[in-house]
Amino acid sequence: MIHGTFKITIIIYIKFNNVASSSSGFLFFFSASALRLCLLTPIAMAETQVKAETSVSSSAPVVVEVPSNDASETAKAAEESKETPETPVPANKLSSKGGSLDRDIALAELSKEKKLSYVKAWEESKKTKADNKAHKYISSIASWENSKKAALEAELKKIEEKLEKKKAHYGEIMKNKIAVIHREAQEKRAVIEAKRGEEVLKVEEMAAKYRATGTTPKKIVGCF
Repeated sequence: MIHGTFKITIIIYIKFNNVASSSSGFLFFFSASALRLCLLTPIAMAETQVKAETSVSSSAPVVVEVPSNDASETAKAAEESKETPETPVPANKLSSKGGSLDRDIALAELSKEKKLSYVKAWEESKKTKADNKAHKYISSIASWENSKKAALEAELKKIEEKLEKKKAHYGEIMKNKIAVIHREAQEKRAVIEAKRGEEVLKVEEMAAKYRATGTTPKKIVGCF
């Protein structure tokens, strides 16, 4: 038998997983005498169960009223439970989470920049190697071209020298031939002039004879 001077308050916490509200359960406050009445009285238990089921839709903790002498104490405990705020998340934890996220982002950015710089350095190296290789081949091609040009120019010079020699040789030959032709032409002209002189002299003698005899030539005698 529990006397009124010594009272024990029992708190029962019932959790409902299917309630989609901020509160996850309901608190029930009982004194020793109320607990005894609930255990002995099925009707009181039924009422308590009905009140608990009807209070599922509300988000605030529900205090079950039971007939006891400690109603004021249970009401006070319920008010205190209502006034108790939810435990806030420490700011240092939030800041630590935010700092960790920022650090991860910074590390990711640093890794990305490192990769990009590596790719850029690789690209520049490959381009430099390609340029050097191309310049090397271009230089070799230029030297090959110059050597071939020099060889052809030297060969052309030799041919020109040979042609000059041949030109001089053939020039002398042509000059000699021209001289021979000129001499032959002079000789032919001299022969013609001699024949003409003879014909003229013959015609003069015949004309003198005709004048002396007083006769005329029977026909005209041509010079040629």
